[in-house]
Amino acid sequence: MKVCQFSKSIGAGAAFAVLVIGAIVSSSPPLHADDNQDDSEASIIKRGFEIAPVPLNLAGKDRELVGLGSYIVNAQADCDGCHSAGPATEFVRGGNPYFGQPEKINPATYLGGGRDFGPFPSPNSPNLKHLFSRNLTPDKAGMPEGGRTFAEFRQIIRTGVDLDLPLVHPNCSAGQTDCLPFPFRGDLLQVMPWPIYMNMTEHDLRAIYEYLSAIPCIDTIVPGQPQLRNDCQ
Repeated sequence: MKVCQFSKSIGAGAAFAVLVIGAIVSSSPPLHADDNQDDSEASIIKRGFEIAPVPLNLAGKDRELVGLGSYIVNAQADCDGCHSAGPATEFVRGGNPYFGQPEKINPATYLGGGRDFGPFPSPNSPNLKHLFSRNLTPDKAGMPEGGRTFAEFRQIIRTGVDLDLPLVHPNCSAGQTDCLPFPFRGDLLQVMPWPIYMNMTEHDLRAIYEYLSAIPCIDTIVPGQPQLRNDCQ
C-alpha cells in the first residue's frame, strides 16, 4: 500500500471513529457537576425541616417557605450564631460541637437575641452603649422580630436601617458621648452583615420571614435593652 493510500485509510478510520463517538455522546444524557447531589428545592426544604432545632408552628404558614427558610437560617446564614444570648448558652450542656460534642442547639435562647458585642466601635470607649443582637422570634401575633412586617424586615435586610433607633445608638450631636462618632452612622446596623444578606433573592427573604414566624417566641430580658423584649402572651 502506498503512503498516500495508507494516509487516506487512517483518515477515513479517524473520521468514522469521530462519527461513532459523536453518536454515543449525543445519545447520552447531559452531565452536570451536581449529578450526584440531590440539591433540588424539594430536598432543601426537607433538609430544612430536619435541621430545625425547635418545634415549628405551621398553622396558616406556607410549609415550603418555612422549610426553605429553616435551611437558609440554620445551614447557610448561621443566624443563631449571633442571635442567641451568648457562646455559653447557644448550645445545651454537652451539646457544643466545638468541644467535640454532638451538636444540640439550646431552644431556650434560639434566635432570642441578647448577645453583647460590647461598646462600639471601640471596646475602650466606656461611654458608648453596648451593641446587642436583636430578638428575631415572633410576637404573640406571629410576626418576626417582635412584630415586624415583611416590608420592614425586607427594608432592614436590603438597606441595613436600624428601626430600633433611638433605643440603640443615636448619631452624635454636640456634647454627646454615648453615640456613634462620624463616619459611623447610628441609623445603620453596625454588626449584622446586611451588606451580604442584601443580595438575597426576594423568594429567600420571604422564606426566612416565614420561618421566623413559625419558631417559638422568646422574651429576652436584658436590663436597659427594651428592644429585646417580646410580647409572647
